[in-house]
Amino acid sequence: MASLTTYTDEARIALDTLAGRATGLVSPSLRIGVTGLSRAGKTVFITAFVHNLLHGGRLPLFDAQSSGRISKAYLEHQPDDAVPRFQYEDHIAALVESRIWPESTRAISELRLTVEFESASAWNRLLSRGKLSFDIVDYPGEWLLDLPLLSKDYETFCHEALEMAALPARADLSAEWRALTHEVDPNEPADEMTARRLFEAFSSYLRACKADHRALSTLPPGRFLMPGDLEGSPALTFAPLGVEPGARGKPGSLHAMMERRYEAYKTHVVRPFFREHIARLDRQIVLIDAMQAMNAGAEAVTDLERALTEILSCFRQGRGNLLTGLFSHRIDRILVAATKADHIHHESHDRLQAIVRRLADRAIARAGFSGAAVDVLAMAAVRATREGTVRQGKETLPVIIGTPLEGETIAGETFDGETETAIFPGDLPEKPGLIFQQPGPDEENAGSAPENPLRFVRFRPPRLERTAEGLTLSLPHIRLDRALQFLVGDQLA
Repeated sequence: MASLTTYTDEARIALDTLAGRATGLVSPSLRIGVTGLSRAGKTVFITAFVHNLLHGGRLPLFDAQSSGRISKAYLEHQPDDAVPRFQYEDHIAALVESRIWPESTRAISELRLTVEFESASAWNRLLSRGKLSFDIVDYPGEWLLDLPLLSKDYETFCHEALEMAALPARADLSAEWRALTHEVDPNEPADEMTARRLFEAFSSYLRACKADHRALSTLPPGRFLMPGDLEGSPALTFAPLGVEPGARGKPGSLHAMMERRYEAYKTHVVRPFFREHIARLDRQIVLIDAMQAMNAGAEAVTDLERALTEILSCFRQGRGNLLTGLFSHRIDRILVAATKADHIHHESHDRLQAIVRRLADRAIARAGFSGAAVDVLAMAAVRATREGTVRQGKETLPVIIGTPLEGETIAGETFDGETETAIFPGDLPEKPGLIFQQPGPDEENAGSAPENPLRFVRFRPPRLERTAEGLTLSLPHIRLDRALQFLVGDQLA
C-alpha cells in the first residue's frame, strides 16, 4: 500500500509524539484504540473494561487484578480537550439500571483510566512509579476503512466502487445508483443538484448494504454512513462516476467537481483522522460481530474478511526502538476479538475463535512480519446469558438462557423483550472455511456447506447478581480478563 502520510504529516506526528513522550516522563500513559464495525460492541467493551477495574471485577486471568497488585483505579480528565469524552456514566446506567444496550459509537471519543499498582518484579518496583494511565480511544471502524483512500486517486476509487457494487450480494441494492451513474455524462457542466442526487443514491446503497439482512462491511467512504458534524458539507457531497482509471476531468465538469471534493475529503477528513488519532496509538483491539455476518450468509462473511484485512493494514504496526520511539508510535499488540460469545454455548467457543483466525489470517501474517504481536479471541465484554441443558426426547441439548430483545424472532417465535427463554443456538462448523460457502444443491457444495443458515438472536443485558450481604457484583463477562491481560498485562507486570 502506498504511504498514508505526507512529509508534512510525518513532521507533525514526530513533534506531537516527542511532546507526548516528555509528558509521559511525569505521567506515563498507554494509548489504546478500540474499533470495530457497527454493532460489534465497542461501547460495551470500554464500559465493561472500566467498570471491572473501578469495581474490582472478577478477572482471574488478568494477573495484576487477580494477584491483588492493583491498589486503586479511577477516572481522570483526558489529555485531549478537543476530543469528546466517552460518556461512561451514561453507558453504565443504561446497562445496569435500564438493562438496555448503550448507543453505538457515532464519532470519536476518549476516556482516561488511571491505575495505581505494585509491580510483580522487585527491580521494576525500584524503577516504576507504580502508576499508569490508559487513554482509551473509541472510534468507528467505518472511518478506519477510509484510510486506504489516501493512496487512491478519484478515478481508481470510482472504478473499484462500481466493480464492487456489481457483485451478486450488492447488485440489487446498488441498481438505482448505478442506473443514475450511467445516465450522467461525467464531462457535463458541474451541477450541484446532480451531485446531490448521485450522493444520496450512493449513500442509500451503502446504508442498505449495512442493514442486518445483508450485514456487509466494506463500505467506504465511512463518513457517508456516520457523518458526525460534517453532514451536508461539500466535502461529503460526492459520489463515484463512470470514469476509468487514468481519466481526467475537464475544468468545470461534473467529473472535475467530484474529483475536487473527493480530494478535499481525503485532505480535510481522512488525513487528519489518521495523523491525530491512529498514528498515536500504542495498542489496538478490533471487535467484530461474526455472528451477524454468519446470520446474513457467505457473502457477508467474505465481505467481513475483506474489511478486516483493510482495517488491520492501516495500523502502524511493529516494535520501535528507543530512538524511533521518541518520534513515532507503533502498535505492538493487536487483539482481534469476536464479540457476543454468550450467544452460543461454550462448546462452540473454540470454533468461533478458529473462524476469527480464518477471517484475519492474511492481516495477521502481515502484522507478524512487522513485529507486532497479534491474538484472536472469542469473548463477551458483558455476558447476557447463562448456560443450561434441556431434554429433547432421549437427547440432552446444551442451551443458553436469557431475555431476547423485543422483536427478535427465531423458529417463527417473536420475543417481547421481557420473557426469559432457553435457546439451542446450534453448532458452528468444525471447519472454519465452511462459513464462506453458500449452501446449494450443486455437487461441489453438497454435504459441505451448512444446509440452513445459522441464526443467532440478540439478548438484553443481564440483571446483576448480588452477594448475600446485598452488594451488587460487577458486570459478568466471557474472557474480558484474557483480553485485558493481552492488551495491558505486560505494562502492569
